[in-house]
Amino acid sequence: MKNTIRNFYVLPCCLLLLNLCNQLASYKARVIDDAFLRTAAIMAMVLFGGSLVGSVAEPVIGTLVGSLHQGTRARWGQLGEIFFLLGLGALVFWLYYRVDVYGVGSILPPEWRNSLHHR
Repeated sequence: MKNTIRNFYVLPCCLLLLNLCNQLASYKARVIDDAFLRTAAIMAMVLFGGSLVGSVAEPVIGTLVGSLHQGTRARWGQLGEIFFLLGLGALVFWLYYRVDVYGVGSILPPEWRNSLHHR
């Protein structure tokens, strides 16, 4: 059951979050006017970010998600696990909703957003 939930729910949610990171990289690269340099910057950010996520962040995120998952299950049993999974899905849905309705900049702090000229 644990691997089924991980493979068919948690892993796809993480892939959706990785897709949001790729959208953020493309958004931030729009400040570069030259299309060739902008494309190279997007590729570099995604490659570097993917490597960083794969080697550094993934073990940390995996441990955090695993401990939250186990903690909610230990405290509240099956109901805690259901709430955890619903919370994870709600977070991913909320982020995608914000991006779809208001744009990628809406999930960034105001000081990290591109200026109006580059939207």
